[in-house]
Amino acid sequence: MRVPLAALQEFARRVLRECLKIPKKKLSSLASFAELSVILVSNRRMAELHRRFLRFPGPTDVITFQHGEIFVSAETARSHARRFGNSLEGEIRLYILHGLLHLHGFNDEDSADAAEMERMQDKLMAAVTA
Repeated sequence: MRVPLAALQEFARRVLRECLKIPKKKLSSLASFAELSVILVSNRRMAELHRRFLRFPGPTDVITFQHGEIFVSAETARSHARRFGNSLEGEIRLYILHGLLHLHGFNDEDSADAAEMERMQDKLMAAVTA
C-alpha cells in the first residue's frame, strides 16, 4: 500500500520537537535516544510481534519498544481510518505520536493514565497540525 513517507517523516520531526518540550514521565525519555525508528509493517508481522513480545494474539495498531522503535501496522491504520472516518496518513500520524509518548514515559495501562495520554495526544496533534 502507498503511504506518504515524506509527509510522515516531517510530521514525526515536528511532533518529536513538541514532545521534547513536555516534562518527561520517567528517568529515560525521548531525549536519551540517539536514534528513533518508525517501522511500517503488515498485520501479519504485527501479530508476530504482538504475540512474541506482549503475549497477545492478533495484530494491534502500534507497538513501541524501549530502544526507540515504533512499529505501526499500516493495514490496521487503513482499516481504522475507514472505520473512524480518518485518512490513512492521519491514522498513522496518531500511531507515531502515541508511540513517541510511550517512549517519553506515558502509558495507557489504566483508565486514568489512558485519559492523561489521550489529552496529551490531542494537545500535541493540535500543536503540530495548526
